[in-house]
Amino acid sequence: MDDDDTLCAVPRDDAAALRGLTPADPAAGPRADCVLCGEPTEHPADLAGATYCPVCTWQQAQRIACSG
Repeated sequence: MDDDDTLCAVPRDDAAALRGLTPADPAAGPRADCVLCGEPTEHPADLAGATYCPVCTWQQAQRIACSG
């Protein structure tokens, strides 16, 4: 395999890598539960869309990293 060949080209996005891994502000109110495992997340309960805990965020990223 040449050095130019790429098995999985994933663009680097530092903000996306840290999303879901920063601690929540306790004064921000109730936290949403993870849609996969039910653990509390760092996201507010009124956030629209699917919310993941840090572990499930990482696992989902691993699943889709080379799925293309």
